[in-house]
Amino acid sequence: MDDDDSTRLGKQLVFRRTGVPGEVLEMEHTSLISQAPDPGEVLVRILAAPINPADLNTIEGTYGVKPALPATPGIEGCGVVEISSSAEFEAGDRVIFLRRAATWACHTTAPAQDLHKLPPGMDVLQAAMLKVNPATAWRLIHGYGPLEKGAWLVQNVGNSAVGRCVIQLARDLGLRTISFVRRPALSEELQQLGADHVFTDDDAGSAAALDALDGANAALAFNAVGGESALRLMKLLRRGGTHVTYGAMGRKPLTIPNGLLIFHDIQIRGLWVTRWIESAPLDEVHAVYEDLAARVAAGKLLLPVDSTYPLEKYQEALARLEALDRSGKVLFVP
Repeated sequence: MDDDDSTRLGKQLVFRRTGVPGEVLEMEHTSLISQAPDPGEVLVRILAAPINPADLNTIEGTYGVKPALPATPGIEGCGVVEISSSAEFEAGDRVIFLRRAATWACHTTAPAQDLHKLPPGMDVLQAAMLKVNPATAWRLIHGYGPLEKGAWLVQNVGNSAVGRCVIQLARDLGLRTISFVRRPALSEELQQLGADHVFTDDDAGSAAALDALDGANAALAFNAVGGESALRLMKLLRRGGTHVTYGAMGRKPLTIPNGLLIFHDIQIRGLWVTRWIESAPLDEVHAVYEDLAARVAAGKLLLPVDSTYPLEKYQEALARLEALDRSGKVLFVP
């Protein structure tokens, strides 16, 4: 970093105590000289970073990982390398972050091993959303044993980011999906993505799903709600099928009938994609993201974007998350 960079000011969002995001977040300016990369590190200028539920939970202090304070949020994002002290990257490379990297900022420094290089020409906003939801969907489909062509997958919150990714990946992998949603109006949109069936997440929808399965039953069930919604998914599984919980939007625990365990031998599992990223061989992780990035670049795996905001308008961005007409991710574009 040359002498002129010592006077350049960066900006980042910071929280010094946990609590309601709109109350504890604040803007902070810092000299970029303090972010000069050490050997093996890379200084990245952030191009876009989404606001995820995990980010909000981290700020609130309710997430499974609690950073040292003060902290800058941001578990994923897309950026361009400005300065590299690693032979693996050079200035101009576009990258995503494989680990939590304080992306709600204009710049951040990260170890080279925590970055994944993107193919040229990839949409910045789609790239910024690549780490969490597409990879979660990939692991849901691939992490619990091989599936035969035409196998059925069932899921709740089919209109969520993960749910949309499951639908698009299953469509291209020769798998069939039944997705449950709260509002019938979402059905046509998800079917255009490739969903085979979309039903309301209630007893009537469950009965319709049984008719659609026509005795086949599902190999995998993906739950992000809990409570009665999760139970309805369990009842659609075939003998030996696997029920995977990756979220808890309903904030209700799972209730597992004894008969489903004893007579149907269903498997109850959980998925946290962060743990997979941290524990899987690095070659495997990069291979998955190369596949996902290629699908995004080809327009086969896309997520809706509602709106973008500069960091300075973080209060407006947080308010937009609660808007009834929001239709996709809200992202910061520093």
